[in-house]
Amino acid sequence: MSGTKDFSTTRRDLLQAAATAGAATAILGSMGINPALAAEVGRSEKPLKAAFSNAGLQATWCAQGKQAAEFWGKLFNVEVTWFDGQLDAVKQRAAIDNMASQKWDFVAIQAFGIGTLTQPVQKMIDAGTPVIDMDTLIAPLDQINVHSFLAPDNEFMGASVTQALCNAMGGKGKIIMTQGALGHTGAQGRAKGFNSVVKQFPNIEVLDTQPADWDVSKTARLWETYLTKYPQIDAAFFHNDDMALAAANIMKARNRTNILIGGVDAMPPAIQAVSEGRMFATVRNPSCRIHGGAIIAGVSAVVGGEKSGQGIPKNVVTDGPVVTKANAAGMQWMQDHFLI
Repeated sequence: MSGTKDFSTTRRDLLQAAATAGAATAILGSMGINPALAAEVGRSEKPLKAAFSNAGLQATWCAQGKQAAEFWGKLFNVEVTWFDGQLDAVKQRAAIDNMASQKWDFVAIQAFGIGTLTQPVQKMIDAGTPVIDMDTLIAPLDQINVHSFLAPDNEFMGASVTQALCNAMGGKGKIIMTQGALGHTGAQGRAKGFNSVVKQFPNIEVLDTQPADWDVSKTARLWETYLTKYPQIDAAFFHNDDMALAAANIMKARNRTNILIGGVDAMPPAIQAVSEGRMFATVRNPSCRIHGGAIIAGVSAVVGGEKSGQGIPKNVVTDGPVVTKANAAGMQWMQDHFLI
């Protein structure tokens, strides 16, 4: 993971310390997790098999999530098999069809788009497999009986970064929003948050809101066009940091570094960019908390007998903070240890 220090020795020590359920309980308790819950979850005596999929490992947020799931899986004796979504709804559907043809103790999925995976996911649910939904809705929660949905408040994330940008603009000027995939409910929430804020500023003009589908190459092409078309752009809000930093490179090449840049995810390169002033703001979408939480939710269901909607809520909000220079170093440390 770009910008991440090598903590392999520390992680290896943690894994050795977690070789027994009691040690795992102590580790979780030290991280602020209820010791009673930690004891109930414990470490599975037999290896559990879990299948995971997220939107696409080309995205750094997704790649970090895979690392977090595998790290927490080792702590809890879970073997994680990955089905890459490849940032493509059709390819992810083929991967999940394959997943649904096999037997798993539990599965965890971040869909590239809402409604694209309903049939194979329903097949796994009907077979009695706990399905944890991560970050974006597989389908509306009243239409599919997932074990739980672990996600941040995307509207809050979009609104908080947009508010910071609008305040920095002095309430006037021109702004562009570059969206993720339009079928992604997280992107929909971020757009809603953006719109809720900018409508409060009548002197701020929104120049464009096209999607780039989390794709840095598409983002670069869009911003080449924008910088030619618009002589004045005061700020830009991106639905993730990968797109924000890709556009920042285009801005730098065009000598348009006066544009205020806001992103989402607070990945390590973005934390560094905020610290150095190359990005104005980002907010943490806690990939490690979501993917690691999916491991704990699955183990709790299989080993601890935790019931959907009773032991675990149907919707678990996994918010992270807005990143500033004051908290950037601590945010990086928690990511290095897959805590947020």
